[in-house]
Amino acid sequence: MPESAQAEPARAAATYLFLKRRARLGLRRSANSVFHALLIAVCAVGAYYFSELVLGHHGPLFAATSAIVALGFTRDPRLRRVLEVGVGCTIGIAVGDMLLHWLGSGIWQAALVVFLSILLARFLDSGAIFTTQLALQSLLVVLLPIPEGGPFSRSIDAVVGGCFALAATFLIPRDPRRQPRDDLREVLAELSLVLRECAAALSYNDSTTAWHALVRARSQQPRIDRMRQGLRGSVEIAKLAPMYRRHLQEVEGMARLMIRVDYAMRSSRVLARRLASVINNAALSDAGTVHLAEVLGQTASAVDELAAAVSGAKAHTTMRHARDSLADIAIRLHPRDLEITRMEGETVVLLFRTLMVDLLEAADMDPDEARALLPTLQ
Repeated sequence: MPESAQAEPARAAATYLFLKRRARLGLRRSANSVFHALLIAVCAVGAYYFSELVLGHHGPLFAATSAIVALGFTRDPRLRRVLEVGVGCTIGIAVGDMLLHWLGSGIWQAALVVFLSILLARFLDSGAIFTTQLALQSLLVVLLPIPEGGPFSRSIDAVVGGCFALAATFLIPRDPRRQPRDDLREVLAELSLVLRECAAALSYNDSTTAWHALVRARSQQPRIDRMRQGLRGSVEIAKLAPMYRRHLQEVEGMARLMIRVDYAMRSSRVLARRLASVINNAALSDAGTVHLAEVLGQTASAVDELAAAVSGAKAHTTMRHARDSLADIAIRLHPRDLEITRMEGETVVLLFRTLMVDLLEAADMDPDEARALLPTLQ
């Protein structure tokens, strides 16, 4: 049988699996977005009909578009995004209306409006969303026909759409605890895998596995940055939404936890990189290798407990158990206790101690207490 004919079933199977995975992920995204999509639809249509029926505007398209863009699907802090988009739309439409009133409509007027709108947006705010919305809305104002209610009726429509979006943000907010919990579980699970790969690299004397751990840890930084940005939005909701104000302390605690987990992930990158060098240079004795791999594996298990404590039914008890497990490991982090004698191996232990302090602080231990647990180096 020709080689191309043999490869055809394999390509078909790979394509099927790819499409199946994409469909499954798409359905999951759609299911998770049902409520938010309904909220956007209600706000957009509500803003449109409010401008049309109450204010008497004909075809108030900008009321609906302002609400849709302000409530869109992003991880940015939600209140800031709503304000940025609402104010950007309103100013953009107002600028477009004024220039249209003074200059008239046409190609060169449209180009001038976009140019001036971008410069004005950059002067007022550094946000990319703000600049985009102001320029886009100004351009649409110049290109679209003047409505029956006069050019400045579109500015009022934009204000209406922004007000509907703000009302939805305050009165029907998402639970500010849900996304941070999911984010923390995900990043802690990745940190646990990084530590397990480091332990496996030692157990099998394989520096490549340590490099894989380093690559995994590095790949998490953009995700962690997005998570921290999303947590700022959750804190905003907990502060301003009456429904969730009682959860403000819990959400702020998760924000502090994410900071410590971020530090721990950064420390794990340094540890994995140094570990690869140690393995390549055979800087550890057999006993030291076994002991270090053991504490790395135990630390990974403690991180799993920490992830379970984020959203478990017995979060306080699980967190205390994770903290105790990490403390038991911390008191053993001395090169002598791990039977590590060479300087390069001792450097790995020192880096591990830094990571351990980050994890103990993530487990809600006072920083001074966490450092006091580490054996004194002599």
